[in-house]
Amino acid sequence: MKKISIIGAGTMGNGIAQVFAMNNCHVNLIDLNSSSLTNGVNRIITNLDRMIKRDIISSDQKTATLDNISTSTDINSAKSSDLVIEAVTEDIKVKLKIFAQLDQICSSETILATNTSSISITEIAASTKREDKVIGMHFMNPVPIMKLVEVIRGRKTSDETTNTIIELSETIKKIAIEVNDYPGFIANRILLPMINEAIEALNTGVAKVKNIDSIMKIGMGHPMGPLQLADFIGLDVCLSILEVMHEGFKNLKYAPSELLVNMVKSGKLGVKSGEGFYDYSESKKAELVAKQFQ
Repeated sequence: MKKISIIGAGTMGNGIAQVFAMNNCHVNLIDLNSSSLTNGVNRIITNLDRMIKRDIISSDQKTATLDNISTSTDINSAKSSDLVIEAVTEDIKVKLKIFAQLDQICSSETILATNTSSISITEIAASTKREDKVIGMHFMNPVPIMKLVEVIRGRKTSDETTNTIIELSETIKKIAIEVNDYPGFIANRILLPMINEAIEALNTGVAKVKNIDSIMKIGMGHPMGPLQLADFIGLDVCLSILEVMHEGFKNLKYAPSELLVNMVKSGKLGVKSGEGFYDYSESKKAELVAKQFQ
């Protein structure tokens, strides 16, 4: 399985592309927006340069990795792929449309995977005529660093497809762990209620942002506090996942905090928008850099 197409050149898509390309797979990175493709490739180059500076890879490995990546704005270019991984926005309508297209474009032997963090694999698979060959590959962010791939079986995903994806994940130096198809799967079913509870604790005045995060880092050994992590995930993504779980389980414990809803409505999405629970604006970044030289 050497020909891999990635649909979506955003943070997750370009990270997935980088990992496969670094492990001798030919990657076709596809995005309808040409500027998104340029930004995605530039992010990969930046990541590789950082790895060179840390003596993790050589300049030759950087060159080989980039040689393994091609780009396209045409979804039809996925035609000859052994595996296609969709990594676009968490919108079920968009995903269903993409999978229906891929089902028509690709060989009957091609495995179709989605990087969704919460949407039903079974529902996505139903938009195709190859439900046994549709599977979830939920990579963690940042993809080049995080080892886990949550492999999600839809109701009709075959053992052969599952085993193939687990074996493939191992060849790209990831640890694949299999779960079944329920809202939020395992990672987000456990993580997002914790983040939501931290947001609600802030909303009700239990503690300030930095204090909530510090307690979880110092007391629980978390590398990042839940509010900072929410900013990195994207508050809109957190909201979307909670809404999927709330709808899927019909349980109030998954209902998004009112504060989270209002922050998303006001455009405070975390790192991607420059403001969330923390300030990521350019002026703030400049201030932090200046402090380092004082």
